[in-house]
Amino acid sequence: MQSYLFILFSVIIVGFLAVDLGYFNRKNHKIEFSPALFQSLFWIALALGFSFLIFLFIGRDPAAEFLSAYVTEKMLSVDNLFVMMLIFSYFKLEEKYHHRALFWGIMGALVFRGIFIVAGVYIIHQFYWVLYIFGAILIYTGVKLLKDKKEKHIDFQHSKIIKFAHKIFPFTASHHGGKFFLQENGKFYFTSLFLIVILIEATDIIFAVDSIPAVFAISQNLFIVFTSNIFAIMGLRALFFLVESVLHKFHHLQKGLAFILFFIGAKMLSGIVGVHISSLISFGIIMFALGSSMILSVIFPKKI
Repeated sequence: MQSYLFILFSVIIVGFLAVDLGYFNRKNHKIEFSPALFQSLFWIALALGFSFLIFLFIGRDPAAEFLSAYVTEKMLSVDNLFVMMLIFSYFKLEEKYHHRALFWGIMGALVFRGIFIVAGVYIIHQFYWVLYIFGAILIYTGVKLLKDKKEKHIDFQHSKIIKFAHKIFPFTASHHGGKFFLQENGKFYFTSLFLIVILIEATDIIFAVDSIPAVFAISQNLFIVFTSNIFAIMGLRALFFLVESVLHKFHHLQKGLAFILFFIGAKMLSGIVGVHISSLISFGIIMFALGSSMILSVIFPKKI
């Protein structure tokens, strides 16, 4: 039955990517709040519906693992969104091109996530003790996240990624006009929009170092890890336009995420002493941390 669900999942992802690029967003335009809200709710509803199918045809625990992994990845995406906003701001990218940059950036993320996940499953099956290393990394990341501030300055001017890209690709100073490359005086050049996509890809790879071990801590089932990760990423574009103006209001979300990473890492390491925490309890704790951090952000707004 898992194979049939994966086929359904593939049809959903490929189908909506084609519809998105080929119909809804053929032309560059600014994504307004209402369409972003609809799209975000739509992808959340799809993920919940898929989890219900997992519950019906595979079982309760896999469904709980899927939802836990999905929510965790969704929360980890918040910091990713913050960096994307800084990238767009630094390059002064017009809002009508935001969707185009995010679409192709996330397309690349789907490929890289797939490679990382398949490699991760193989490594874990060969060397199960790697999970304990993942656990230690997550605990360290959780503690570090509590100390770091999202508002800290990110210096793109001295970015090694940008410097490396300029060494291997010829870039033009001309306006991109929504294109990734163009010809000038018979020569082929890449545009700043292409460089923005490279930065989005690099950002996702960096964040995958945290998110993929976190998901592996929840489940080592390739089907669960891959589908939950991709569903979360597919809703990332809509989430960007939805929370772009209100992201700063949920300032306690970072603390909630830090707690979740610490909890998942501790859960993974608890296997050393034979302690097992069920998937349902894990899901409940993750949802409690998410809900509490958002409620606290509203009750105790950030002082300006």
